Amino acid sequence: MKKGIFIIALFLTIGSSVHAQRSGKGTDSKDTYFIKAAQLLKRQTLHEAKNALRQKPITITTYKASRSAGGINDFYSEGDYWWPDPDDPGGPYVQRDGLSNPDNFVAHRLALIRFSELIGALASAYKLTGNEKYVRAAIPHLRAWFIDAETRMNPSLLYAQAIKGRFTGRGIGIIDTIHLMEVAQGILVMQAHIDPAELERIKAWFEAYLDWLMTHPYGQAEMNAINNHGTCFVMQVAAFAALTGDEERLSFCSERFKQVLLPDQMAADGSFPREINRTKPYGYSLFNLDAMTMICQILSSPEDNLWEYVTPDGKSIRKGIAYLYPFVNDKSKWPFSQDVMYWNDWPVAQPFLFFGACAFENDAWFATWSKLDHKPNVAEVIRNLPIRHPLIWIN
Repeated sequence: MKKGIFIIALFLTIGSSVHAQRSGKGTDSKDTYFIKAAQLLKRQTLHEAKNALRQKPITITTYKASRSAGGINDFYSEGDYWWPDPDDPGGPYVQRDGLSNPDNFVAHRLALIRFSELIGALASAYKLTGNEKYVRAAIPHLRAWFIDAETRMNPSLLYAQAIKGRFTGRGIGIIDTIHLMEVAQGILVMQAHIDPAELERIKAWFEAYLDWLMTHPYGQAEMNAINNHGTCFVMQVAAFAALTGDEERLSFCSERFKQVLLPDQMAADGSFPREINRTKPYGYSLFNLDAMTMICQILSSPEDNLWEYVTPDGKSIRKGIAYLYPFVNDKSKWPFSQDVMYWNDWPVAQPFLFFGACAFENDAWFATWSKLDHKPNVAEVIRNLPIRHPLIWIN
């Protein structure tokens, strides 16, 4: 057996054993999805990781945000759908929902996405091969973003999705840090080979950010959002709490999913009416279902299996996937209006298909996921696809 395939089989055997312990079941046909995914993604993953080995850290401090009210270590972005007012060019921006302004400041967001892609690729390659060189290559990036005073990002989001003439920052800007999720998960995958003192400082950054998210008015507003923003808040808190071992907040996320997200956002047929009513109903529906699915993937345990949870009126993640799947398998069946932008760029290899296939042993969902684009290059698609390295999320 070739070394690479052996390591894949070894890691998947270990992962399957852990999964079996958590689910209370023995190994079964679910394991075949893990193995097939590793074989499918191996070449792409190792190619990405080879490139990542050569990259130097670039953090938000590389790019000065002249319109930011914060300092050099503060993340800054501008609301995507806000534009100059034609009737008052120098005045406050006005909204054009669904239409992204190409002149807005996005450099910090792009740096964060780059960071996520590098750590995701390195952690995936480490998981596939067991080669510690991938961990060693990740450490300078982690130091730069979370430890070094000159280059680190402050663990708060006071100045995200600002609007010229209106707000220096907004709570909905918290959605920008969905791209830290694969960083957090990558750290979990590689943590055995990270210096304990440095690992403690990295986790302390996430603990501080969690505290800010849970207590600042921006975080409170985002938590209470009744659309994909509320979903993504819970998804982020779950991912970061998993890294820090914060059981209280993990329990909070589970209850939030069961008591708020599913009941308030999903219709009886499994659709998301608030996403469908937007100007990009297809993309937003995919995005929200991906986020809800990741909540189930992160939080489910034998004692609290969100995959199998059903609300008193019959809503469940299974129903959500079953509703949207036909429109991903054949987009021409989509019964609502087309998205005002990027209609032709969706779907890609949506995480809900892969993790849903694994959870419910659904060959059709897995087959569709396998055929879709696993390496999209459209910036807007990447922005709304924070989970691009599914192998690191396999238990």
